[in-house]
Amino acid sequence: MSIGIVGAGAVGSAIGAALARAGIEARMLNRRGPAAMGPLASMLAPQVTAGTRDEVLGADLVFVAVPWTRLGEALGGVDWTGRVVVDCTNALEGPSFRQVGLDGLTSSEAFAQFVPGARVVKALNHLLPHLLAGDPRAEGGRRVLFMAGDDADAKAQLGGIIDRIGFYRIDLGNLREGGRMMEFPGGPFPGLNLVVFD
Repeated sequence: MSIGIVGAGAVGSAIGAALARAGIEARMLNRRGPAAMGPLASMLAPQVTAGTRDEVLGADLVFVAVPWTRLGEALGGVDWTGRVVVDCTNALEGPSFRQVGLDGLTSSEAFAQFVPGARVVKALNHLLPHLLAGDPRAEGGRRVLFMAGDDADAKAQLGGIIDRIGFYRIDLGNLREGGRMMEFPGGPFPGLNLVVFD
């Protein structure tokens, strides 16, 4: 399975670090180009490397970690049919952090409109980036990562990655109800550092 990461900011970098630590190969796309990744590229190599737009957006599973206002630019013009897209975003306008109006949709339902035909899973937006990038073993247990989606196979594919990077996964159910619990602002789970003792 090929893996892409769209975005090399705090969340995208944290995802890359978690994958690299587990020896999982991925390609990362930075809107300013591979040269701008500099030290980040060195830190994540050789498992996670800079990729072209076609390589990253054409992967079997794509993590999306870009600001909400750039989603159209970052994801447009791609055939997403049948592929797994992980929504790692929060519906905020930067730098004010004002919530985007979603006309009654959850943020993941609104996100899905940017990737028509994709199998969307909401995940990795709720844990602070330094915890996502760090050791998932904490206080004698494993840190929790939540996910939600409407496609069981898509969740199983992401769940396998979560297992490999060492976190404890909890499936919150469908995209509307489960995704709502992970929304920031508004959901009960963003920012919580929960640990399961196993």
